[in-house]
Amino acid sequence: MAKRKSRKLVIIIMGSPGAGKGTQGELLAEKLNLYPFETSKILEEKFLGAGKESFVKVEGKKYFLKNEKKLWETGKWCSPPFVTSLVIEKIRKLFEEGKDLLFSGSPKTVYEGEKIIPLLKKLYGSKNIQVIFLATSAKETIFRNSHRRICELMRHSILYSKETVNLKKCPLDGSRLVTRGKLDKTEIIKVRLKEFEERTLPLIKFFKEEGLKVKKINGSPPPAIVFKNILKALISGS
Repeated sequence: MAKRKSRKLVIIIMGSPGAGKGTQGELLAEKLNLYPFETSKILEEKFLGAGKESFVKVEGKKYFLKNEKKLWETGKWCSPPFVTSLVIEKIRKLFEEGKDLLFSGSPKTVYEGEKIIPLLKKLYGSKNIQVIFLATSAKETIFRNSHRRICELMRHSILYSKETVNLKKCPLDGSRLVTRGKLDKTEIIKVRLKEFEERTLPLIKFFKEEGLKVKKINGSPPPAIVFKNILKALISGS
């Protein structure tokens, strides 16, 4: 087992689809030397090339990847036990490697929180876990997601603006810019937004019950301003 450095830190970024979790996660990870833990990427990798009968077994139940992928593609959250098993496996591995963590969009449900937060507390300590909630309107969520593009290679999100609207390649790695297909269709975004409101927002109450402070940040301004405000909140602890 790798010897951990003395500092420990876990940051969890919450927010509706398109709130800027991925963008802020990348910025914070680089600034604070954290591992960018994106559950969506873990799921994409798991679904990629999965056979028709591939499954993950959790607590005696089989979760077939084709069924989980179908949920994911239609905007619904994947089965919490399935997601949680993948997340916990990755957390343990990264802890042993001495990594501090930046979660963007995970956990998504109270079930996941009940399994993941106790583990993070045990490994990293309660005082070293900070939660950021990026607040955006439903209208902005739909606009951002329906105009979203990512790069094929590293899955960077490219912000929609008059400067980027005609970009064909990612300025960071040069790969082709693509959409996420079904995931960013307006009707799917509305499903994902409903899932967030009904299944993810209750996590705020759960976090507070667990003694974790939830710092609310306006996610509507340009990313540079949001990033500055997040850093202020992290430093002040308020």
